[in-house]
Amino acid sequence: MRTPTELGVRAEAMLAELAAFSDDAANLTRLYLSPAHRAAADRVAGWMRTAGLDVGLDALGTVRGRLKPSAPGRAGNRRLLIGSHIDTVVNAGRYDGMLGVVAGILVAEEIRARGIELPFGIDVLAFGDEEGVRFPTTLVSSSAVAGCLVPSDLDARDVDGVALRDALLAFGGDPKATPTAAYSREEVLAYLEVHIEQGPVLEAEGLPIGVVTSIAGQSRFSVTVSGEAGHAGTVPMLLRRDALAASAEMMLAIEDVARAGQAHQMVATVGRLAAKPGAVNVIPAEVVFTLDIRADADGPRLSAIADLDARFRAIASRRGVSVAIDKFYESPTTPCAFHLQEAFASAAGALGLPDRRLASGAGHDGHAMHHLTDVGMLFVRCRGGISHNPAEHAAVDDMGLAVEALIKAIERLGTDAASSGDRK
Repeated sequence: MRTPTELGVRAEAMLAELAAFSDDAANLTRLYLSPAHRAAADRVAGWMRTAGLDVGLDALGTVRGRLKPSAPGRAGNRRLLIGSHIDTVVNAGRYDGMLGVVAGILVAEEIRARGIELPFGIDVLAFGDEEGVRFPTTLVSSSAVAGCLVPSDLDARDVDGVALRDALLAFGGDPKATPTAAYSREEVLAYLEVHIEQGPVLEAEGLPIGVVTSIAGQSRFSVTVSGEAGHAGTVPMLLRRDALAASAEMMLAIEDVARAGQAHQMVATVGRLAAKPGAVNVIPAEVVFTLDIRADADGPRLSAIADLDARFRAIASRRGVSVAIDKFYESPTTPCAFHLQEAFASAAGALGLPDRRLASGAGHDGHAMHHLTDVGMLFVRCRGGISHNPAEHAAVDDMGLAVEALIKAIERLGTDAASSGDRK
């Protein structure tokens, strides 16, 4: 039996090993179905075997390690799924996603070493395509596991024109066997994931871990504002139909609406903007900008979108421009099951830590897994709230506490399943 600190030290060593598998020698970049992804998958599979798990690779490239039930119970042959992803963004840090996979392996190893008896099995899953960087897809790997993969995603192509289905074949997967990757609802108990927070809240409050209440819903729009070009020196200010000035006012409205939604952890971002014709002495005739808006519940997010729609149109009317708002992405909020939150909160309490609950503003594989089963997540403090960056960092002791909390949460789920039947 290892202490939390020893578990954290081992986690850090494993993460350092995984960081060596990169498509780019200058930084950590490991894209879905790339040679580096394959090498990382093989290393993860090796760790799973060493931990005593039965290992396989499914049709979409998810590495699966299986631990059989160790005690009879009413959970029967059901599986508790634990996982995260091993693909990365470009020039990534070593903790995002990978910590969840490493934590799952260490938990399975400790459960065997401690002789913890569970009435259900455990499957540790190492997904790919959570980041959605190589192909114009996202969550392909976990969507296949959850049985909600969109078949046309297999035809997506990367910037080099390589189809996802062809890359999958080269990786060792099988696009024709996609249905075999899916679990049935009847065989799964729940899905748990440990992940760095990717934000500054836990660090600001001096807490190593926190219980996730939901994975924020997201809506993304392309907004086109059309006015009229004119000479920068001859058109009076009151007679202008300036698309950029109107867009600037709309962006202030976005900030205002998002700040008003702080009770629901609402955030809104304009990440891209282009003005035409783009000359220093011409009034902008057209502006296109993006809007990304997120919140911890669907109702407040949809209400904010309706508010912004009304404000945009009022601004456009007053300024003599037109506005078109086109949604190109929508992901509903994924709630974390209350009984799984309680299991993590109980584990934190057993470790002498407070019950801190917070929503995730970033997306995770849980978005897909929610189509299959209940989802629970545990956040780990990360330095400066930095993620998707080589400076990404989680402390050894924090990671060890997260692994220990995951073990204790699983023990509680085992007790619940053995005494009163599994909960759905």
